[in-house]
Amino acid sequence: MSDLLLQAFDKEAKKDLPDMYVGDNVTVHLRINVGERNERIQVVRGIVIRLRKGGINQNFTVRRIAANGIGVERTFLMQSPRIEKIEVHRHAHVRRAQLYYLRERTGKSARLREKRIY
Repeated sequence: MSDLLLQAFDKEAKKDLPDMYVGDNVTVHLRINVGERNERIQVVRGIVIRLRKGGINQNFTVRRIAANGIGVERTFLMQSPRIEKIEVHRHAHVRRAQLYYLRERTGKSARLREKRIY
């Protein structure tokens, strides 16, 4: 492989990321370009429905309910420089690795049981 490709995979991983699991309720603070020079912070709050681990390429998908009950999913790269911070609000007791079944559910049936940590 070329040296440039090896350097891309040998980058130092972020250290300030919290421990996240599938079913967690998280808030992701993301830097978005507005216009040419301006940046703003966009906040995405939802449930982690997928967590893929793969070293520098690890990513996670957050599902939230937007206006009029429409579900919106967004996938983030964990090591992205665009992510300002990630806050974990609560953990849920789940028995699946991916929570794709939440796509068909609405209202109370889409709730997850909270895992209490003492």
